[in-house]
Amino acid sequence: MVDESLYAYMRSQLELTSSDFHRYLYDDVNWNARMVAITGARGVGKSTMVLQYLKTRISDSKVLYISADHTYFSTHKLVEVADEFSKEDGKLLVIDEVHKYPEWSRELKQIYDTHPDMKVIFTGSSVLDIMEGVADLSRRVLHYTMYGVSFREYLEMFHHVSVPRYSLEEILDGKAHIEGMLHPLPAFREYLSEGYYPFAIEGDFPMRMQNVITKTIESDIAQYAELKATTAKKLKKMLAVISTLAPYKPNADSLASEIGISRNSVQDYLALLERAQLIGQLRDDTGGMRGLGKVEKVYIDNPSLMNALSGGKTDVGNMRETFFYNQMRVRNDVISSRISDFVIGKYTFEVGGRKKGQKQIENIADAYIVKDDIEFAQGNVIPLWAFGMNY
Repeated sequence: MVDESLYAYMRSQLELTSSDFHRYLYDDVNWNARMVAITGARGVGKSTMVLQYLKTRISDSKVLYISADHTYFSTHKLVEVADEFSKEDGKLLVIDEVHKYPEWSRELKQIYDTHPDMKVIFTGSSVLDIMEGVADLSRRVLHYTMYGVSFREYLEMFHHVSVPRYSLEEILDGKAHIEGMLHPLPAFREYLSEGYYPFAIEGDFPMRMQNVITKTIESDIAQYAELKATTAKKLKKMLAVISTLAPYKPNADSLASEIGISRNSVQDYLALLERAQLIGQLRDDTGGMRGLGKVEKVYIDNPSLMNALSGGKTDVGNMRETFFYNQMRVRNDVISSRISDFVIGKYTFEVGGRKKGQKQIENIADAYIVKDDIEFAQGNVIPLWAFGMNY
């Protein structure tokens, strides 16, 4: 039978979980699929979301939540727990932090094949490569990527102001509106500072953020890529260097020299930081598919991370571009523009402050000026904060 300590652990975690607010992904997930993977950066709320779902099923005694970094698994296997759970007619097994378990991919496939009546939901670091997992797990998994808190979600979490999602077309039509908040800019400034991570609501944000950065590089990336301690230190240095330059036009030679690595290693390092959602890489359209074009700019992943890395001394222009790219990439394919800042489908975007003019996008169809420091849309001029309403 399943060890009682695991059931006790599940009950304790459920008691600590609030269901007051659900993240955007909650309604997108097909919770009824046989095997669901939810990956994302540290601290974005993956564990909370699966526990919230589990609370809706807790009256059903045939559910079990376990964390793969529980001390129990230092001497036991995931597949053993699944086998015992199956004997108890278990129907839903939730495995949190699966990347902490060395044989996660092989044993998940075994569970899937051995227990066809059992549904499995598992969470893991964004560094985790479901598609490259051994034993061909990818064909069996419905995979979702979870991103940090949007400005829309932040308003509900921190200010108790509920705002519906707006499509890109609705935002461009000037329809994004915050009912009950006449002046959104003060809340927007708060959000840029530390609103991307749900744990900001608990306070001590700078300390918590540094902890996330350190554990992401020294634990998550290091474990995934089997890095030496010296390599992890160089990754941290690369992140620090990029944070002073971003948006950064990639120059492999100068970056390699600055970090003390070979030129050939630069792309590998950048790929690891991007996979961990510590940076974002804006590509052109030459690849033909999302994520395959030439990298034109490297961004720190989100404004809150920028703020933490810079000690609150971020360049306002860089912050604006970072926010736009960060919020738009979740539901849109964002690529670099040859004449402006960004392209999404047929739309071109130039991002700037209140005084930004139209010269950059003159005579371009479906082009928009995205302005910070304004509250309302007018014609093809859209306030920057409105693009935080997309998810």
